[in-house]
Amino acid sequence: MINSDVFNYINVLTSAADASSLRNKTIANNIANIDTPHYKRQDVSFSANLQQALKNSKFETLDQKVASINTKKLRGVVFTDNDAFSYRLDGNNVDVDTENVYMAENQLMYQGLTKSITSEFSNIKAVLK
Repeated sequence: MINSDVFNYINVLTSAADASSLRNKTIANNIANIDTPHYKRQDVSFSANLQQALKNSKFETLDQKVASINTKKLRGVVFTDNDAFSYRLDGNNVDVDTENVYMAENQLMYQGLTKSITSEFSNIKAVLK
């Protein structure tokens, strides 16, 4: 992470991209374990952590809220989804079609995040010219 107010949004976007990458690996792991008896699908929580960090901020503007976030603590958290109902007799709750939808959604999110990071760097480059 870069320690400067100029890079606040980039630091948050980088944390989000890292969480998205972790989610991609987690979803791939779910698909790989489609035939493992009693395997419970896993997922990654990040947006709730970001919302909580923004909500806990005492500042008024979004810029001030983003500046107050400790990005070293802003990480994606892997959790086991025990609540997903299993239609299978072996207790596995992974549905390959659902996982593929989550994978496509996550890939779009990652692409959007990387484009946003690129855009932020382009803005900084334009200011430095």
